[in-house]
Amino acid sequence: MRKNLHPSYRPVVFRDPSAGFAFLTRSTLTSDRAIEWEDGHTYPVVDVDVSSASHPFYTGRGRVLDTAGRVERFKQRYGKV
Repeated sequence: MRKNLHPSYRPVVFRDPSAGFAFLTRSTLTSDRAIEWEDGHTYPVVDVDVSSASHPFYTGRGRVLDTAGRVERFKQRYGKV
């Protein structure tokens, strides 16, 4: 097996600043910033725009599209398909 072929796989904190949510996982991403985690260790931190704490699908704030109305309009316009 060749050495120095793959990037290092290490613990990284992903943080969603808009929701105040962060989680520790492993990744190959790098960051210049670091954060002290709950276990007392310091890990690189990557800020993300959307996480499960702020995404409308997971929070229940999403809109439901009226797909039935769209289908009916299509059938009226183009007949039976």
